[in-house]
Amino acid sequence: MESGAGGLEEILRLRREKAKRLEELGWPSFPNGLEVKHSTADVRSAPGEVVSEPADTDPEWVVAGRLLSLRGQGKLMFADLWDRAGKIQLLVRKNKLNEADFERFKLLDLGDLIVVKGPRLVTRAGELSIDVRGVQLLTKSMHPLPDNYAGLADIEQRYRQRYVDLVVNRSVKDTFEKRIKLVRFIRGFLDGRGFWEVETPMLHGLIGGAAARPFTTHHNALDMELYLRIAPELHLKRLLVGGFERVYEINRNFRNEGLSTRHNPEFTMLEFYQAYATYEDLMTLTEEMFRGAAKEVQGSLQIPFGGWDGQPEVTLDFEKPFRRISVRPGLLEKLPGLDLFSGTALANAAAQHGLELDPKEAPGRLQMALFEHLYEAELIQPTFVTDFPVEVSPLARKKESDPTLTDRFELYVTGKELANAFSELNDPDDQRARFKAQVEAKAHGAAETMDYDEDYCHALEIGMPPAAGEGVGIDRLAMVLTNSPSIRDVILFPQMRRL
Repeated sequence: MESGAGGLEEILRLRREKAKRLEELGWPSFPNGLEVKHSTADVRSAPGEVVSEPADTDPEWVVAGRLLSLRGQGKLMFADLWDRAGKIQLLVRKNKLNEADFERFKLLDLGDLIVVKGPRLVTRAGELSIDVRGVQLLTKSMHPLPDNYAGLADIEQRYRQRYVDLVVNRSVKDTFEKRIKLVRFIRGFLDGRGFWEVETPMLHGLIGGAAARPFTTHHNALDMELYLRIAPELHLKRLLVGGFERVYEINRNFRNEGLSTRHNPEFTMLEFYQAYATYEDLMTLTEEMFRGAAKEVQGSLQIPFGGWDGQPEVTLDFEKPFRRISVRPGLLEKLPGLDLFSGTALANAAAQHGLELDPKEAPGRLQMALFEHLYEAELIQPTFVTDFPVEVSPLARKKESDPTLTDRFELYVTGKELANAFSELNDPDDQRARFKAQVEAKAHGAAETMDYDEDYCHALEIGMPPAAGEGVGIDRLAMVLTNSPSIRDVILFPQMRRL
């Protein structure tokens, strides 16, 4: 079917010669309008007995897909045809296919897209197959695929040429189908609880909604600098003011940060807001949502994770109540007697654990940095980290019992932050003071801060109901539920460095 001699250029030449020969024989390389009636799943799931030698009156199946295996020669050939639903074997017999189609079939290459028709049969080996009675080329593959058994092994090439990766690595397609199921489940989960899905701007005039570095662009007609959004938060909360009491958005955020197994500059977030709820209500809702997502994607609440790159495999338990740990008690558990409000004490403790901190930083920022350094890698099972310092929570409501803390949580699984939520700050004067603190931090060199958003403060003056909101990293959650080591494994077209 295909010669491997002479290197890639020779293979390309031979494929084009075959395409020309097929056109001469009446099979153009890129026809259109040919009817496809069935999928491989239809063939497999159809009722009725399947015999080894079908009658001419048996129902015909018309299936299209890509040839990924060709075997045999002479008067009998076998092929594997793959479509969106999976694989079906083709039995191609000279005495059952007209001579012209049989000769043209012998000129096909791996990777070609074809449509076949014929009844079902079962081979001597017991494999369900289509007994091909008609065939037509749909698209000629001009470039050879990687070896179908070895797959596309080069990790960089897999990410850069995802279209090839999806063809030859069937587990990759399975991963993305699970991601699609995840997003579909979350939409249904929130829709069923009275949330409205909305769309908010991607281009922002101010940096807001999170502490991160933005991408900057310029609008020519308005002659103004704009930023790709780092979060939709402030627009969604404006909708709370306007009377949308339960809203959510699943869409892209953009952050001008480095690439890693956990970070892609363009990523997908779920953000949702519920009026008259607290962060504790959202902890309950989040547990329910994550359990449902695990069941939907993997069919189980016990999810295997790891087992690659020397990592031990663990079983994540989404069934039992998620662990809860507060920031300051957690620090004192690791470092008994630590003065949590002394910059010097916090910096010295950090240095003893290999972390360099500036003792002049606000105590809350030091506490959070030290906590993450000591705990993050240990938070494998689902864990809520609660009660964050106010200095690192510019949009969260202060705890009534301790105004140096906020009603906030982050959810960690496999050492990664998957969700961030808090009871929302709705006091306009308090919000103005928090924005001013962000501006001052920027003036002193902080790179990841928010701008002062007076219009948002005005919205709070109109009156935002008490509410809680949450952001969930869809890509990271997909990593957990599909046992993927890198965020690039769950993003169809991840950002790559230039070659």
